[in-house]
Amino acid sequence: MTDTTTLLKATSPPEPAAQDLEIVPVRRYGRWIAAAASILALVGLIGSLAKNDNLHWDVVARYLFADLIFDGLATTLWLTAAAMALGLGLGTLVAVMRLSTSPVLHGLATAFVWVFRGTPLLVQIIFWGYAAAVYKYVKIGVPFTDITFFQAETNALLTPAVAALLALGLNEAAYASEIVRAGIQSVDTGQAEAAHSLGMRPALTMRRIVLPQAMRVIIPPMGNETINMLKMTALVSVISAHDLMSNIQDVYAQNYQVIPMLVVASLWYLALVTLLGIPQAWLERRYGRGTTHGGHVSPLRRMLGGAAGLIGRKNKEAGR
Repeated sequence: MTDTTTLLKATSPPEPAAQDLEIVPVRRYGRWIAAAASILALVGLIGSLAKNDNLHWDVVARYLFADLIFDGLATTLWLTAAAMALGLGLGTLVAVMRLSTSPVLHGLATAFVWVFRGTPLLVQIIFWGYAAAVYKYVKIGVPFTDITFFQAETNALLTPAVAALLALGLNEAAYASEIVRAGIQSVDTGQAEAAHSLGMRPALTMRRIVLPQAMRVIIPPMGNETINMLKMTALVSVISAHDLMSNIQDVYAQNYQVIPMLVVASLWYLALVTLLGIPQAWLERRYGRGTTHGGHVSPLRRMLGGAAGLIGRKNKEAGR
């Protein structure tokens, strides 16, 4: 029996070395057909839009970089930044209040979220814009007495820009509080218990231990909220806050070129959203270190990597 096994091993061909094996990628013909059809449809759509005279591309080119558009962009950008800062700061405070063991703090925070998340943002913008119809004066003093420390007309204080900031910021705080609360609750309770055992106070534990770990969960939805806030600033045009959309409406109310002016607004919103996506992706990678396996690879990088691998295989075959 041993002689037969030895004879078979001697007569069988030698196994090829690992470096001599050729790796053949899987042929995904369906994927390539779908990609070609999608590109063809996209090219057809772009060509149709480019040749459509009803879009009046000359009007789009004339107003795309007009001074009035840049003025509206400046208002839109500062509204987005200020409303997100107000929403994130107040939202974090509301989230901590909702997690508090105090029934008063928990109840107040829950009521805040219930009101501002339960009513439409457009209604809130109009309400703050016309708040003088409810309170003609803003007063600060001792309740139920005639003692007043400060008094001013509501219309003088709540300008359209301030009203827009209050509406956007308070509405965002309600949503941000839920995002922050979910991030805090995602951190293991043992982390806070370990910090308390070291003598750290609850506020310091929240700031130094819990919130940094919760950022991994908070960053992705908060980035989406920032992008959504940029687009929601268009709603403040109903109170003439002189944002991008307000200025666009002022222009097409005079020249009646509604569609071309909306194209101008869409191009600028697309450009700003694209720019905001860059820091969001960086922050997600920064706070997601150690929790992702290999990280996310974009389609462009996969395409470039595949092309580089194909060129390398061709060069290797040519060098043999």
